[in-house]
Amino acid sequence: MASGHELQDVVGVDPFTAMESLRAALDRAGIVLPSLAVDPATPTLALVDLGRVRADVAMRLADALRGAAA
Repeated sequence: MASGHELQDVVGVDPFTAMESLRAALDRAGIVLPSLAVDPATPTLALVDLGRVRADVAMRLADALRGAAA
């Protein structure tokens, strides 16, 4: 469950900007999430729906995240 501080952080982040930023970063890594979208059912939470992906895409995403963390 999100804390009060985390919910305050959400207020300042536009979900459409976050989604497009994520889409651009994933594109640079050669990863496409076809279902990437803003969740219209949760406007106060500003959720970005990552959607469902094939297993090979999930592995490429995990590899990219591991590489970024290194």
